[in-house]
Amino acid sequence: MANGTMAALRKSRPAPGLELDTMSAVPGIGPRDVLVAVRYAGICGTDHHIFDWDEWSANRVPLGIVVGHEFTGTVAAVGEGVSQVTVGQRVSGEGHIGCGVCELCRTGRAHICERIDIIGIDRDGCFAEYVAMPDHNLWVLDERIPDLAAAIMDPLGNAMHAVSAAQVSGRNVLVTGSGVIGLASVAIAQSLGAARVIATDVDPHRLELARHFGADDVVLSSDPGWVAEVRGITAGEGPDVLIEMSGHPDALSGGFAALRNGGTAALLGLPKSAVPLDLSNDIIFKGATVLGINGRIVYDTWYAVERFLLSGQLDLDALVTDVLPLEKFEKAFALIASRTALKVIFEIGAR
Repeated sequence: MANGTMAALRKSRPAPGLELDTMSAVPGIGPRDVLVAVRYAGICGTDHHIFDWDEWSANRVPLGIVVGHEFTGTVAAVGEGVSQVTVGQRVSGEGHIGCGVCELCRTGRAHICERIDIIGIDRDGCFAEYVAMPDHNLWVLDERIPDLAAAIMDPLGNAMHAVSAAQVSGRNVLVTGSGVIGLASVAIAQSLGAARVIATDVDPHRLELARHFGADDVVLSSDPGWVAEVRGITAGEGPDVLIEMSGHPDALSGGFAALRNGGTAALLGLPKSAVPLDLSNDIIFKGATVLGINGRIVYDTWYAVERFLLSGQLDLDALVTDVLPLEKFEKAFALIASRTALKVIFEIGAR
């Protein structure tokens, strides 16, 4: 923190790419804020949308923002009104910062507060040596959770939220998209007692990984007959639950077509632009329940993810494929774009 400056990865121009600002000012903190020295930070699909500067990000993200919202680190400084965390503690953090006073925040739904700020999207995030957070948004880590797992409790929480909300116990579950959160969803669905888990992807290697993470069946979604194949696996009825993790239009339309009448669809994957759906046949006449999954339920999901990690049911080594320094950010995003990597994590700061 020499001279009050740090390295930070910013979205400075309305074009693809990011910029490394090596002389960024260390964020200041208020009386109820905490300054965290970031140790590891995970790249999320949302970050890739911002890197690409697609339609969604161009309409949502202000230029100049420090990107990133998945992190772990140690408390470097606390405001005078902070009593729940202390300097030196290892923490992760909930990146959705609600207003705290609206009905949604006061009734356990702060993750969908209408005045929410999300780090790395609405306010400066964690692809930096330091990030400032409200004290109540920090999660003090169990010493048994390793750093790389702690850095991705946020996306694991997304998977836990989606799978838990869909009530998968005893039901046939289709997970479309076998990326990081899709693979975690497969493992979580099995841990929550799903009767059968089917995973899809366009990449045969990702499907092998889906089996490794517990999928009973895998289906290549580049095959034009994949919806019929999914229905065949479920005795012609279709899965009871759709967990959509890709945001791809074909996965969305095919997933709804495969879903059985009366089924539940939990949608987390973020499309790059508007997606057409056959509302009449795939949702209304089907009597489907559709759940929009946004972030994590604060803090129910965090407790659930902590217990899941401590159970040892997630193969972290298979999930996290690359750890790179922040200055190699272009290589990191290229790895993700090429689909040769799963979870890519930035290593930031000194040990």
